[in-house]
Amino acid sequence: MNYWWVAVAVGVFSFALTHVLRRYALHKSLLDIPNGRSSHTVATPRGGGVAIVVSYLVALVWMLSAGLMARDPFLAMFGAGVLIAALGFLDDHGHIAARWRLLGHFLAAAWALFWLGGLPAIDVFGMTLAPGLVINVLTAFYLVWLLNLYNFMDGIDGIASVEAICVCIGTAIIYALSGFATLMWLPVLLACAVAGFLIWNFPPARIFMGDAGSGFLGIMLGCLSLQGAWISSQFLWVWLILLGVFIVDATVTLIRRLIRGDKVYEAHRSHAYQFASRRFGKHLPVTSAVGVINLCWLLPVAVGVARFGLDGALGVIIAYAPLLVLAFVFKAGALEKS
Repeated sequence: MNYWWVAVAVGVFSFALTHVLRRYALHKSLLDIPNGRSSHTVATPRGGGVAIVVSYLVALVWMLSAGLMARDPFLAMFGAGVLIAALGFLDDHGHIAARWRLLGHFLAAAWALFWLGGLPAIDVFGMTLAPGLVINVLTAFYLVWLLNLYNFMDGIDGIASVEAICVCIGTAIIYALSGFATLMWLPVLLACAVAGFLIWNFPPARIFMGDAGSGFLGIMLGCLSLQGAWISSQFLWVWLILLGVFIVDATVTLIRRLIRGDKVYEAHRSHAYQFASRRFGKHLPVTSAVGVINLCWLLPVAVGVARFGLDGALGVIIAYAPLLVLAFVFKAGALEKS
């Protein structure tokens, strides 16, 4: 059946709800005030990512009721998403100590892994990596890292939204090409929920996503990647390839800051995309470049893995190699000048 009307409805609902949230944030003075660690210069309403959360959770309920989604992945995504969004919402409106946020992140990851059945056997360079306790613990760290790096990478106008849309649409295309048309609706509806918000968040942003939205996107993308892995191990590699821009920048930045002895939980502006936005003097070129890299480089490599027999692990290496070069060219993790 044709469900594109649902996709349009999700996008329109997200757009309208973002408008309502923006008016609420302005009325309550919930503003992100620029400081020395900010990449913006104008006080901007925050918390608009709640529109993404509500829109997609409603879409998940519809998919379950329409028989397009099984119970277990629904419980995994709905439960983990609500917990992460709630933590982010509370942190957006006050402050939650880092240790309690991290505990909540691992609880959400454990919940998702329980209902998804953990990580299935994965093919790595022709060998099969069997599932087990150690692998599932590492998978929990993967989910926690993904939701946190998505928060870290949500630092300039539109970048987190463009990344999510490109990743979801890219994966939906690959699912359709691979004969799993029904499976594509989960990423398509997430892309639509984000698109409705992006209209308000595109440079120059009129509202920011906030921790509720960015953390929710991170855990949803992680859950979708594990769900794809249960269909075919190649689909996990597809998700990792398409998420390459965020994974490489955030991971290189974290490693370099750890080596230097920085307090990694403190706010900073040392990601490659942040250095790039300051070099170009605006956010739009960097946000646009993320979209171009996803569609013109990462998507073709991912298609090669899913459809043309390219080994998944090798595909990740090929996809990430130029991203690593870009990360170092734009000084990811380098010490910021005063």
